[in-house]
Amino acid sequence: MSFQKLDHLGHKLEALEHALAILGADEATHMAVGGGEKRAEATSALAGMLHAQATAPEIGDWIAAAEAEPLNDEQQAAVRELRRQYTNLTCLPVEFVERQTTARMRSEQLWRDLRAKNDWTGFLPALEGVVALVREEAALRADALGLAPYDALMEQYDPGNRAADITPVFAELKTFLKGFVPEALAAQEARLAKHPLKPLSGSYAVEKQRELGLAMMAAVGFDLTHGSLSVSHHPFCGGVPTDVRITTRYKTSDFLSALMGVLHETGHALYEQNLPKAWSHWPLGKARGMAVHESQSLFVEKQIGRNPAFWRWALPVVEKHLGEAWSLDAILPHVHHVERGLIRVDADEVTYPLHVILRYELEQELVSGRLEVVDLPEAWDAKMRDYLGLSTIDNPADGPMQDVHWPGATFGYFPSYTLGAMMAAQQWAALTREHPAADEDLAKGDFSAINEWRRAKIWSQGSRWSTPELLERATGEKLNAAYFAEHLRRRYGS
Repeated sequence: MSFQKLDHLGHKLEALEHALAILGADEATHMAVGGGEKRAEATSALAGMLHAQATAPEIGDWIAAAEAEPLNDEQQAAVRELRRQYTNLTCLPVEFVERQTTARMRSEQLWRDLRAKNDWTGFLPALEGVVALVREEAALRADALGLAPYDALMEQYDPGNRAADITPVFAELKTFLKGFVPEALAAQEARLAKHPLKPLSGSYAVEKQRELGLAMMAAVGFDLTHGSLSVSHHPFCGGVPTDVRITTRYKTSDFLSALMGVLHETGHALYEQNLPKAWSHWPLGKARGMAVHESQSLFVEKQIGRNPAFWRWALPVVEKHLGEAWSLDAILPHVHHVERGLIRVDADEVTYPLHVILRYELEQELVSGRLEVVDLPEAWDAKMRDYLGLSTIDNPADGPMQDVHWPGATFGYFPSYTLGAMMAAQQWAALTREHPAADEDLAKGDFSAINEWRRAKIWSQGSRWSTPELLERATGEKLNAAYFAEHLRRRYGS
């Protein structure tokens, strides 16, 4: 049977994916500086083997034959996802992939050097080359998938998401946030006038912070027999479901920075650790795209980790590990701090979505050709002024050069960040309708019912459904900006 051939292939591909994932996690955390060249060779060779095996011409015939075989529901879903993956992997000619890879690597290298120098003029030709290739990629994918060009790019990250559905939801959220940001800042100022900010002591040993992080990870459900915590330049969640590698970075002056990073990455890790094990060698058994993944990490960081109820339980844990006593009223102004800023990765949960919506709007214009790269600084500045009241016109390093995504040819990914935040709020609202005692559970450090809901609705489903279908099945409705707006009002409003 052709399905059996595909099943056997899945185990082979899973083994190669496993090796690449562990090599990548090790490179970012433990590899010696001098190991880079040979590590790159090994990774490249394995990636080439994986791509060759996953795109072999006979696979298309096996998929077509399997679609005609008498399969159960799970097997049919597995073949459907294999078909989607195979089409996405084979729709770009090898010659194009080589051209784009070369341009992307050169652009990223230039970006690292020229961003530090705030040199937009020097970087412009490289980014123009990347955008030209992204437009070419979008056209190739659109033709193969029968989608609009920008939708074809988003399909790589969030299957089923379409700009026609996302744009009106983002427009509603943007209108709300432009009015709410000043309100949240005013409410914050009024609270601080009554209760001045108690500063962090600035004396937090890394090892003690690490022990605190491990305690929090275990408490919220992370399986320490199938994962670990390390240090890296930028926090990430990598590895494989049976060996999840999460990282953070530490500041001895601020324990919240590392702790929130740990909680965020633990959210990703819980998703990976609880994916359906029987499907692990199929695309069906993988996480359903980046927006869903972000919804799981932001659920732990924002819905749980910045929830006042969570801190009723967490403060004694902090005191035990760091030896510093805090009251709830003293810690929450740090946990809930809001501030307008230029840098997306430093933004709080109130202002962050405006950074993402700005990029979502601009990258659609770039892909369609309605906006040229040379005009990007002015277009960026206009939106930044409108949305956050800040200017980047003479500061491209903190404007269109601040992220690596566009230099690296990653277009269609940005929406995932804010979609994830909205989906997390919608999931929390659905969960608390079914389990009204969720806040009481958090205050006791009991995460069992919360995790059981997420396991049943999200984690165990793998990639059985598209992103919009998964959310609707879990929460009972399509993506709705009202839940995120209400979440922000409750937490940050006056």
